[in-house]
Amino acid sequence: MPNVEKYDDLIIGSGIAGKFAAWNHDSRRRTAIVERGLLGGACPNVACLPSKNMIWSAKVISLARRGMEFGLTTESMGVDMVVVQRRKRAMVRELRKAHEDHTRASGAELIYGVARFVAARAVEIELCGGSTRIIHAERVFLDLGSRAAIPEVPGLAEATPMTHVEALELDRLPRHLIVLGGGYVGLELSQAFRRFGSEVTVIEHGPQLASREDPDVGAALKDLFLDEGIEVVLDARTRRVEGHSGNRIRLYVNDPRSDRALEGTDLLVATGREANTDGIGLDKTGVQLDEHGYIRTNERLETTAENIWAMGDCAGSPQFTHVGLDDYSIVRANLNGGNRTNRDRLIPFCMFTDPELARIGRNEVEARRDGIEYRMAKLPMAEVLRTKTISEPRGFMKALVAKHSDEILGFAAFGFEASELMVAMQTAMLGRLPYTVLRDAILTHPTMSEGLSQLLANVPAR
Repeated sequence: MPNVEKYDDLIIGSGIAGKFAAWNHDSRRRTAIVERGLLGGACPNVACLPSKNMIWSAKVISLARRGMEFGLTTESMGVDMVVVQRRKRAMVRELRKAHEDHTRASGAELIYGVARFVAARAVEIELCGGSTRIIHAERVFLDLGSRAAIPEVPGLAEATPMTHVEALELDRLPRHLIVLGGGYVGLELSQAFRRFGSEVTVIEHGPQLASREDPDVGAALKDLFLDEGIEVVLDARTRRVEGHSGNRIRLYVNDPRSDRALEGTDLLVATGREANTDGIGLDKTGVQLDEHGYIRTNERLETTAENIWAMGDCAGSPQFTHVGLDDYSIVRANLNGGNRTNRDRLIPFCMFTDPELARIGRNEVEARRDGIEYRMAKLPMAEVLRTKTISEPRGFMKALVAKHSDEILGFAAFGFEASELMVAMQTAMLGRLPYTVLRDAILTHPTMSEGLSQLLANVPAR
């Protein structure tokens, strides 16, 4: 190959794993990172942080509407989506500058362009200006990410639905938003737009919202949404779509009630994700994909090709930023003589609805599936006195403890500051502490964490 540039390390994609690989690279090794879109990947630009920024705006608006409950009086109140977006975009600009500064300081070469493999560890990069470069590296690290999947439903693609990316850029308020999908993304954005003032309908093909959670969690989420005026349609199959999102949209669905048409003005698809592994020439590298298009890796995140690693979403890891960061940590540790793997990771889950849903370890569905016997304790959030001081009594928490030992198997919380409660339980589980340690601990009153000792006091005796 003519005009081939030699590098020690080549990183493709600047998501959480890729950017940390660049920022912490060995300065003795010539390193380049290629990004085809936004530096930093999805999280700081179009996903985690922007969505939580807008969700907090919706929370403030919700609290303001409850103002009389807390003694606040106002003559009038409205929502200005332009201002909502202004706040979010200011945060994103600040994050982008921080990414640029970190990358510059690292000494890694940042290349904006689209990389396609032309040989095992060689890529041709189509630069943003139109020219090309060919780079060969001793080691290659893939952090390709994933994108929202659009199901193959007649008329759906032609309706140009929004994904979370477009929804998070709206500076207008949809009159009636239809959300296809009752998972984390769909539920977070459904509630936010309802609180901004949209009519919202959620269509979920399964029998409950948050299909991977226990039935009591799904039921609690449904009750929350119904209380907030969100229509929830479960066990629904979308047969076809007509119209154009942003103007008028009609979905023909079949659910236990009947075949019917649901009409709205805007459509958001949040039914899952697919890996960004197509069209980049992986067939020229020896890197194999699984049946779903994700990169096959071993437990050390090594691909089927020598000296090529995959991290984050594209490697089939759970699709969370914190997992992508751990993937990077595994690869880095092993390159420096360690022996880390992704086996048996204790991965936390959190959905930033209001109230939050957080879980660590096994839930009841998973324990039963795996034939694990357990004891279960459950506590309504209303029994935690902190919730009375802030008027946030909704939800519950529950813990699973091994039947024949005091090992904590799992914890779930649906309530105020659930994500912070989960951290205490995660720490105990990582330290392999018996549940009795937290049960008997002196926890500050009145805090949400105090509820953990109350909860664990309810674990049935062995």
